[in-house]
Amino acid sequence: MILQDILYTVSIRSVKGSTNIAITSLQIDSRKVSAGCCFIALKGSASDGHAYIDAAVNGGATAIVCEAMPGAFNEKATYIQVDNSAEAAGIMAHQFYGAPSAKIKLVGVTGTNGKTTIATLLFKLFGALGYQCGLISTVQNQIGERIVPATHTTPDAISLNALLHQMVDEGCDYVFMEVSSHAIHQHRIAGLQFAGALFSNITHDHLDYHKTFDEYIRVKKSWFDHLSSNAFAISNADDKRGAVMLQNTNAKKYFYSLKTMADFKGKILENSLTGLHVLVNDVEVHFRLIGEFNAYNLLAVYGAAICLGQEKNEVLQILSRLDGAEGRFDYTISNNDKLIGIVDYAHTPDALLNVLATIKKLKQGNEHVITVVGCGGDRDKTKRPVMAEVACEYSDRVILTSDNPRSEDPLAILEDMQAGVSISAKKKVIAIADRREAIKTAVSLAQKQDILLIAGKGHEKYQDIKGVKHEFDDKKVLGEMFALLEK
Repeated sequence: MILQDILYTVSIRSVKGSTNIAITSLQIDSRKVSAGCCFIALKGSASDGHAYIDAAVNGGATAIVCEAMPGAFNEKATYIQVDNSAEAAGIMAHQFYGAPSAKIKLVGVTGTNGKTTIATLLFKLFGALGYQCGLISTVQNQIGERIVPATHTTPDAISLNALLHQMVDEGCDYVFMEVSSHAIHQHRIAGLQFAGALFSNITHDHLDYHKTFDEYIRVKKSWFDHLSSNAFAISNADDKRGAVMLQNTNAKKYFYSLKTMADFKGKILENSLTGLHVLVNDVEVHFRLIGEFNAYNLLAVYGAAICLGQEKNEVLQILSRLDGAEGRFDYTISNNDKLIGIVDYAHTPDALLNVLATIKKLKQGNEHVITVVGCGGDRDKTKRPVMAEVACEYSDRVILTSDNPRSEDPLAILEDMQAGVSISAKKKVIAIADRREAIKTAVSLAQKQDILLIAGKGHEKYQDIKGVKHEFDDKKVLGEMFALLEK
């Protein structure tokens, strides 16, 4: 493709060389550069791509996109100075791969909690409606039935457009994707054309990255601010920032709610371990999913389906049969003692509160709630004591343990968490750094029909310790411990 065509609508400050040259690929990693490539120098938190411009040219790059021109130029390459390299990467990738998001109906989901469940349910729903669909989520990427491994909530701009191009080639009608605050802030979704956008909720998270809650909100809102008038935007009216999110959008606005008037209104009639019985607008429906938070997720999915022109009764019939995403209130029951084990990705105070509040409502008698929870290393430290405080408030026993400690000392993370344990709660709290031992201890403490919550990792199949990903699956480990009880 010709460079000047790829640069269409990019904010360019200056050019050194010809833009009438053929480009074979786009790269943001100088180690992957090949002949005829355009290298885009990004300023990252760990490294600055501008330091690798010469290496990229020596590797065969014939075009360089950067925010600051180098001190010396190589005649073999064209240099383009732009206002923002990350934003340029998104726009260029969109052009290079033939504007794939314009050829499908792309629907994004953002919010602190619920993104994965909403995107996954939409993918399953539209698949059941007979459409070929794509999914881009934390758990996995999918094209129809084929799974493509996911490494981030949202891939980098070039990988994302390449994946969307692949989805178009394989006949996808719809693509449903999670849109994280990091992806918005880092312009990974720049250039994409969204048919619809959904907001679930916003609570305490990612302050290690965004620094303030106001900035976290601003970043989320900026995505809605840039939607086109052809798109729809759906927000949670019961979240106190739900209306703010859509304040300046050009998209068609819709709201869903359990507590106030809305376009997509729900009322929980029954919430039990067999599922949710909900009045959706004027129709009573029984869903397999459990908990008030899932009632919100289902309303968001229903709203999106209606905005995408689907028939409401068929949508509700299919939704009533669907299971949620892996590792989201994912429960199993032991054979002998009928212990209920719940694995959930809850890794924020609000998500943990939602899960534990749901468990409290589901209790039928004197069952004890035993919670195993940790906090990730190299992430927002301010939520650690709050996580422990929430666990103590809603649990009969709490085992504080490791999540993904990454480069941090697990014992230091546990110490941060223990700061949230009150004097009166100390007697019901145990700290066990080894996650397997923590789960084993929880099972050994449980009595017949008790409820065990293993929180924080959900679908993840690894534990990140000192830069090494060790195989670890909460649900698998819990199953092994249940099996030991039955011997």
